[in-house]
Amino acid sequence: MASDRQGTAGTAAGASRHIPPGQRHVNGWPVSHYGPVPRFRPERWSLRVFGATADGAERGWSFDELTGLPHVTVVADLHCATGPTSTDHEWYGIPATAVLDLVPPAPEVTHVMAWAEYGYSANLRLADFTTPRTLLATHHNGEPLTAEHGFPVRLVVPHLYGYKSPKWLRGIEYLTEDRRGFWEERGYHNIADPWKEQRYSYQEQDGDGPEHDD
Repeated sequence: MASDRQGTAGTAAGASRHIPPGQRHVNGWPVSHYGPVPRFRPERWSLRVFGATADGAERGWSFDELTGLPHVTVVADLHCATGPTSTDHEWYGIPATAVLDLVPPAPEVTHVMAWAEYGYSANLRLADFTTPRTLLATHHNGEPLTAEHGFPVRLVVPHLYGYKSPKWLRGIEYLTEDRRGFWEERGYHNIADPWKEQRYSYQEQDGDGPEHDD
């Protein structure tokens, strides 16, 4: 698979590499998610981009159509807000910037909401979604994602805690103002920067969350 490779420095074992404060290195790739693993039904599946698009229209792709979009490889770590960090994951998928090129957001868009199966959601600042290392992953370490790790597509935002990288991605909604997602409504930090240990909402400062929280 031809791709662009963007990596991070580290030891082969990973255990002695520099990881964010308060994290502990774990071997392998622990499975962590809320709710059951969904069944993939290709005839019903699509990935939608909707909300405040530049032309007001939404766009969708079937799983087969996604193969025709640009793809890259990104090597990055995964940081769980509860403490574990697993290192040197090789992700292959569609860069988020390609989605933005194909379906431009309106000028007033500031955030996106990533929607997954069963109504799970994760909000992101547009600046976090548009980094060159954010991608819609279809493969991990050269193999298609397994069901428990998000097949057919998961969002990967490697510079934020893992709850900002939802499995079983189904849609990207462009937002003109911030709105909390699933875990953000349940006490987790709205920004989720692991290098600042932004784990929980009580740590938020002015400007970190939506202006009109209930």
